[in-house]
Amino acid sequence: MVRGAARGGGPATPTGMDVARLAGVSQKTVSRVFNSEQYVSAEVRRRVLEAAEELGYRLNSAARTLASGRTRSIGVVALGTALYGPASLVIGIERAARDAGYALRVVNTLEGDPGGVAGAVESLLEQGVDGIVVSEPIDEGPVSLSVDVPVLVLGAPLQFGGPRTVAAGAGADSLARAATEHLLDLGHVTVHHLAGPHRWFAARDRRAGWEAALTARGIAHPPVLTGDWSAASGYAAGRELAFSSDVTAVFAANDDMAIGLIRALTEAGLRVPEDVSVVGFDDIPVSAYVTPPLTTVRQPFDAVARDGLRLLLQAIEKPDAEPAPASEPPVELVVRASTAPPPNRGRSADGGPTVLP
Repeated sequence: MVRGAARGGGPATPTGMDVARLAGVSQKTVSRVFNSEQYVSAEVRRRVLEAAEELGYRLNSAARTLASGRTRSIGVVALGTALYGPASLVIGIERAARDAGYALRVVNTLEGDPGGVAGAVESLLEQGVDGIVVSEPIDEGPVSLSVDVPVLVLGAPLQFGGPRTVAAGAGADSLARAATEHLLDLGHVTVHHLAGPHRWFAARDRRAGWEAALTARGIAHPPVLTGDWSAASGYAAGRELAFSSDVTAVFAANDDMAIGLIRALTEAGLRVPEDVSVVGFDDIPVSAYVTPPLTTVRQPFDAVARDGLRLLLQAIEKPDAEPAPASEPPVELVVRASTAPPPNRGRSADGGPTVLP
């Protein structure tokens, strides 16, 4: 195909009409493909996208904004952290938004900044986003803010006033309960808990799930140890638990702390899982390759992101429709080699580990 020439002899910028002609479809079909509308077959979509790539065509976002009144962009407020859970959730949101034909604009907050969320939201509103995702895992206090676009809150209480606010990503308590019940079903009399920082909504939810599992079986709650999500804090907790005679099972609020915990127990002469069983949370990639491979609960980051974005896009594109309910996240317990029935032999009389022959 010979492209047209602009004034001065240079190549002309390809248009939607050029794409339609090359793909053998109407210009309206090209528009439907690039606006991610329904009623376009997979074959037609493929032809249009291949034609657009061959021509170097990019949809004029300014023209699309004028036509629809929307920028097809979504803002994300997220904690600036490399921790596996929050980072994986933002990646899942980006994938889901891209698949839906939306651009993503991310503003990071800092832990300990009570005005960070409000400031981030204001920044995104100034950029004209069509909706906002709040993936802020820490309770920094009340957020006094009213927005004029739909808001999706992930894994935290609703805290915004506006035309429509939806929530997704709840259910960490169910996952934590499943982890605790797994240990109780193996025959452990009780389960100790290594919690995350209390200011984190996720840490509260996981502790609530652990408590609910014990309460349902009439078991008193052992004292809770608290870490900071790091393997080092898990190691410190493990050094303390290693010399408690009643500890045979521990549910850690994330995998990093569980890995540090296992290291401390092993150094104290205890075997995992023969003496103490350990369950983590998240299923980080390395959890299958530590010694022993870690039993853990897999977080459905992609499923939560896609479900949440589904709710947000409905609120953006169909503002008069009745809000759809959020889906329940799947509970996936990944059983590996760090859990087993409780030991037949306990600890020595002085409270330390039993010395094995």
